[in-house]
Amino acid sequence: MTGSNDAASHGFTAKTRLGLTLIAGGAVANIYYNQPLLGLMVAEFGDRAALVVPTASLVGYGLGILGLVPLGDALSRRSLIVGQLLGLCIALLAAAASPNLAVLGLASLAIGVLASAAQQAVPFAAELAPDATRGRMVGQVMTGLLTGILLARTASGFVGAQFGWRAMFLAAAALAVVMAGIAAATLPRGKAVKRIRYRALMLSLLHLLRSQPILRNAGLSQGLLFASFNAFWATLALLVEAPPFGLSPAGAGLFGIIGVAGAFAAPLSGRYSDQRGARPVVIAGSICMLAAFVVLAAGGTWSLTAIVAGVLLIDLGINTALIANQTRAYALVPGARGRINTVLFTSVFIGGAFGALAGSRAFLMAGWLGVCAVGGTCALGALAVSWLGGRVKPA
Repeated sequence: MTGSNDAASHGFTAKTRLGLTLIAGGAVANIYYNQPLLGLMVAEFGDRAALVVPTASLVGYGLGILGLVPLGDALSRRSLIVGQLLGLCIALLAAAASPNLAVLGLASLAIGVLASAAQQAVPFAAELAPDATRGRMVGQVMTGLLTGILLARTASGFVGAQFGWRAMFLAAAALAVVMAGIAAATLPRGKAVKRIRYRALMLSLLHLLRSQPILRNAGLSQGLLFASFNAFWATLALLVEAPPFGLSPAGAGLFGIIGVAGAFAAPLSGRYSDQRGARPVVIAGSICMLAAFVVLAAGGTWSLTAIVAGVLLIDLGINTALIANQTRAYALVPGARGRINTVLFTSVFIGGAFGALAGSRAFLMAGWLGVCAVGGTCALGALAVSWLGGRVKPA
């Protein structure tokens, strides 16, 4: 079977880098399109839509990372990416045609599972890149992924305001087909070093989790930060579309543009992590997140300026910590980057699903201060985990 080094021999060309970057950002966007549209979905399906839809998509994404991403260490990642994107198109069409909340919830779960194609792109970049530039190349792909997360809300808000929430899912289905074509045209046909049975592949995830304390620490701290992140973003539209702000879904989506600034901190975070170590960078990101919820609690119910400042701090903090946690995790077992990615991001998106659910429930029960309490508590937990992580040594 063709080895991973053979994949590298095809050359990690500019076309391949661009393809992976677009795929990472375009695929992950699908689990965030729903957030600025929640007001429209609530109007059609009732209050439970605010809980069911964002939670289902994030849970699905976590299941996709757990069940599909490890296959990249045993099969062609190119084929997996193309297949997932085509399946994603079908799931998005099902969401657009949903007659009730139950169908929309199931479609959202499937969208999340198949959108994990984004997490196939990151280890693919690590596999193809030369050793000397691997960190920079992975950082570029991650910048695409993070930008996709943020711009998804802006695009979705505008489309939803003009044409309704179903139109956004139809547009996303067409985009998924385009991305499948990009993947087929730009990605090399690399294979894993050796074929591994699926059961053995999955059991090796447990071995990595047990044997790598740094991986456990990185997953827990980033999962808590992602819980904070999603507690905020899953409820922001509900806050700003109500009095005193009264913004439209398009206005709610504009906050995504503000957060793009945080995505471009990713390369700086990676460079600093290489030079000074990852742990101080994770601690700094956690402090940014905690500060964001202090600002949002103080002024988020009456000041758009406070919300803008909170968005900047949240996205700067989450992205800074993410790249640092990836840096220390990917260095542990180079031959198992796909599975390392799975362990790390399964932890992250379990946290994200919890944050979306807890944040939405807190908003319904206690308003915006309840959301800030959830987000701030999770950020404080991440800070404690990262601080105590100084005692954790490699296996």
